[in-house]
Amino acid sequence: MLDIRFIRENPDLIREAARKKGVQFDISKLLKTDESRKRLLGEVEALRSRINKTSDEIALMSNENERSASIEKMREVKTLLAKMEEELKTVDYDFKSLMLDVPNIPDPSVPEGKSDADNVEVRRWGNARVFDLKAKDHLTIMKELDLVDIERGAKVSGMRGYFLKGDVVVLSFALWKFAVDHLVKKGFELFGAPAIVKGEHLIGTGHFPQTKDDVYSLGDNHYLSATAEISMMGYHTGEIFDEVELPKKYVAFSPCYRREAGSYGKDTKGIYRVHEFYKVEQLMLVKNDHQESVRWHEELTKNAEELMQMLNIPYRVVVNCGGDIGRAHVKTYDIESWIPSENRYRETHSSSYYHDFQTRRFNIRYRGEDGKIQFTHSLNNTVIATPRILIAILENNQQPDGSVVVPEALRSFVGKDVFRKPSS
Repeated sequence: MLDIRFIRENPDLIREAARKKGVQFDISKLLKTDESRKRLLGEVEALRSRINKTSDEIALMSNENERSASIEKMREVKTLLAKMEEELKTVDYDFKSLMLDVPNIPDPSVPEGKSDADNVEVRRWGNARVFDLKAKDHLTIMKELDLVDIERGAKVSGMRGYFLKGDVVVLSFALWKFAVDHLVKKGFELFGAPAIVKGEHLIGTGHFPQTKDDVYSLGDNHYLSATAEISMMGYHTGEIFDEVELPKKYVAFSPCYRREAGSYGKDTKGIYRVHEFYKVEQLMLVKNDHQESVRWHEELTKNAEELMQMLNIPYRVVVNCGGDIGRAHVKTYDIESWIPSENRYRETHSSSYYHDFQTRRFNIRYRGEDGKIQFTHSLNNTVIATPRILIAILENNQQPDGSVVVPEALRSFVGKDVFRKPSS
C-alpha cells in the first residue's frame, strides 16, 4: 500500500506504474473517492462537535421552552449525523478497496514487457549440459529409479498429486538442511513457519485481493499459505523496532500450497507445477532507504546463487519485466535452472523487494536515531523449493546407465554418491 499523500501528489507515477505492470487501475476514481471521504469526514466531525457543544449548552439552560427547542434541534442534527456517518462508511469502504488495488512503483531498471517471455537476462553461470543422446526427462528418470508415484498421487490428491519415494525423499531433506545451514551461517535466524494464515496477512503481503482464486480457503477467514513470506511478514504486525535492531534476517521453512488456478493445461506431467510443495525462504526487514533495499536484494539473490553453484546446477538470472511482477513488487529477479530434456532454462527461484508497500499494511515500523518513526522496507527470496529443484538436479546429473550422481555438496547429507535402479 502506498501513502495516500504520495498518491495525491504523484498521480502520473501511479498511472505509469499501472501501464508498465499491465494492470487496470482508475487513479481518477480513487482521487475522487478520497475527496469525498475527506469532505464527509469533515462534515461528520463538524456535526459531532455541534452536538457536543449543544449538549453542554442544554445542560445549563433554565428556560424549559428554550431547552425543549434545543433538544428537538439536536435530534434533527443527530438524524443528519447518522445519515452522514452511513454515507461516510460506504465511501470509506470504497476508498480502502481502491487503495488495496493501487500498484507499487516499479524500479526504473524494470524492463518493459507483458509476460515472462519479455524478461531480460542479467547473467549466466555454468555450462548447459549437452548429452550425446536425448536427455531423459525427470519423470522418466524418477520412474526408472522408483522415486515417484504420480498415478497413486492423483488417486489420493487429485490432479497434480504425487508421492515421492526412497532416495529422492532423502534428497529433499538434504536440500532443506543444506540451504538452512548455508543461511544460518550468514546470520539468518531460523524459523519453522505456519502454513495456515489469516486473510489479513494475505492482504498485507499483496496476494489479496488480486490472486484470491489461487489460494486454498479453509473457511472462517483462514487460508493455506503459498509461501513463508506471508506468515513471516505477519510475525511482526504492529511492532516498532529501534533502528539498531535492523536488518532483521530470517530463513523460514514451510509447506506451501497453490491452486495453480491460472495454469490449466500447463506442466500437467511430472512435478514442476504442483499444488503442495516445500520452501526454504529468505525474508528481510531493513531501513526505509532505497539503496538499502537494492543492496540487500542483490545479497539475497547472491545467497541463492551460491547454493546453485555449490550444487553445480547451470542457471541464469533474469530481471522480470513490468508485466511479470505483482502489484506489490518494486523489482524481481528470477533464477532459472537449466532443464536438459527441455533444452531451456526454467524458473526455480524468485527474489523481490517491495519498499514499504507491505509494511504499511502490516504497520511494521522502526524508530530512527533521530527519533523519527518510519515504516521498514521488506524483501524476500526463494532459497530452495522442492520438488521443483529436484528436476534440475536429476536431469543434469543423469548418467548413460540410468543412474543419477548425487551433487558432491549433498553427499554427506544423503549418505550415498549415486542413485541407482533398484535391484529386481
